[in-house]
Amino acid sequence: MIGTEEIVVATSEKMHAFGVRLGRSLAAGDLLVLTGPLGAGKTTLARGIGEGLGVRGPVTSPTFVLARTHPSLVGGPPLVHVDAYRLSEPIELDDLDIDFAGSVVLVEWGRGMVDAVASRWVDIEIERPTGAGNTDANDADPVDEPRRIRITRHEPHPA
Repeated sequence: MIGTEEIVVATSEKMHAFGVRLGRSLAAGDLLVLTGPLGAGKTTLARGIGEGLGVRGPVTSPTFVLARTHPSLVGGPPLVHVDAYRLSEPIELDDLDIDFAGSVVLVEWGRGMVDAVASRWVDIEIERPTGAGNTDANDADPVDEPRRIRITRHEPHPA
């Protein structure tokens, strides 16, 4: 592990904007692991990353297909968006035959899975506050509460 950074994102709109900025900084070979409860903002962040990378969208949760590839529209690397929720072993992630070196790979629910396929990755853990998912007074939309994001960079140990 190299280091951990924490930030607070106030709204879903700002989560998306954070994803756009992050996406613009990514390159082929980058691997991100998104961790957090349902409704924490993982897919909102993934949409922003896709926009920042300039990939064909829409970026949606790949729950029913396990992995979805979004080709670049601007000559950059594709985004491979993986949902590892239904995978039981790291070897199953490897069996998806993902081009880790030539793509930006984003794995939701991938904590403990990517260790077997990569020596470096960025773990992004999103914590939503207690009460998230409650609705506003009109009972129409979920309350847009701040999220705490913990970013941990994992790198190989120097020899």
